[in-house]
Order: sequence, then C-alpha cells, then structure tokens
Amino acid sequence: MIETAVQNGVETVAQMMVIAATTAPKAGGQDHIRTMILTGDSVRELGEAMAAYGKRTQKKSFDRDGANVLNSAAVVLIGIEANPPTLGLDCGACGYPDCSALEAAERVDGEFAGPICAHKMLDMGIALGSAVKTASLFNVDNRIMYRIGAVARYMGLVDWDYVMGVPLSVTAKSIYYDRK
Repeated sequence: MIETAVQNGVETVAQMMVIAATTAPKAGGQDHIRTMILTGDSVRELGEAMAAYGKRTQKKSFDRDGANVLNSAAVVLIGIEANPPTLGLDCGACGYPDCSALEAAERVDGEFAGPICAHKMLDMGIALGSAVKTASLFNVDNRIMYRIGAVARYMGLVDWDYVMGVPLSVTAKSIYYDRK
C-alpha cells in the first residue's frame, strides 16, 4: 500500500515538474522546451540502456547513473529543440558573430546536437531549475543527469537537440548522492 502511494505521489510530482518547466520564463517569449515523463518499464529500459551504452562506448559513470535510474520511481526528461535554430537576437553568446552564422554552421549530432542558441540553453537551464525546485518542495529526491539525456536520444525516446534527465526517488536517504 505504501509503495503504491509513494509511486502515485512521485508521478504527481513529476507532472508538477513538467508544469514548472513549461511555465518557466523563456527568452523572447518563445517556448522551445520539451518534456516527457517516464515510469514503470520505460524507467527500467532506460537504466539498462545506460549501463549498456557506457560499456559499449567505454564512457565512465553511465553504469553508475543507470543503476540510479533503475532504482528510481520516475524520470522527467527536459530538453530543447533547435528549430528554429535561433531567436534572432544577434547577441554572439553562442560564439558566432550573429544568428545567421550560427544557422549556417555545420550541425554536429552526437550525444547532443548543436550548435545551439545560448538563449535556448539558458531557457532549458531555467526550466530544469524550476522543475527540480518543484520536486524539492515535495521532498522528492532528484538529480539532473546529462547521461540520461544522451541515452534517451540514443534510444530514440526523444528527437530533441539537447536533453537532460531528472530521476525521482523517495527513500530514507537520497540515492543520488554519496555515489561511487
């Protein structure tokens, strides 16, 4: 009974996190933030895929983070799409002299796709902060993990350009800290 209540509570908090990410301020009032909630078998498949990805690519800590995901009640994915590629501000924060230069740049698609407008990246950071603050308000343990996003893209769960994952857990001590 308690397990079901905790799972239901975590899923409700995940929905509130999506609301927080969606309503977070956005540069130019343009919303390019994307969200998704994973529960049940989807969480298990993601955790297993993370460990396998780490072994295949020999990238450190994917197995550790995959184990965290396997022990999580849910995962919230928060990302951005770079279409359109810029906000048209010509600010240069992306490292290009203007937005047209960023738009003309060769796209690279690895764990994440880029280059990406700096303002869109800031929007994603604000959305992530709003979401994890919401989880914390309800005492749901969480941690922002880039490895979750990389594997979610690899698995084809999302086709967003850049994505982070936030696993959620309710235990006596957070499983996301004191990790080895």
